[in-house]
Amino acid sequence: MYFVYYLRSKKNNDIYIGSCESLEKRYKQHNSGRVKSTKAYRPWELLGKETFNSRSEAMHRERYLKSHQQKEILRRRYGCLN
Repeated sequence: MYFVYYLRSKKNNDIYIGSCESLEKRYKQHNSGRVKSTKAYRPWELLGKETFNSRSEAMHRERYLKSHQQKEILRRRYGCLN
């Protein structure tokens, strides 16, 4: 299984969207500072996840959610407006 997940930075209230095969492992990497793009904005809170049968489905959904309009929808849904 593959996952698309949404994180919220407790430092600056921003949202990060990613995809992976092992959600628990990836989440730990984000919070331990092992992911370059999220290291400065730790700690992270897991807001939600979606499950997919293939990597390509997950990557397609991740790209879609990263579009400006969809990211704004997620921000409103989870109260992450700066």
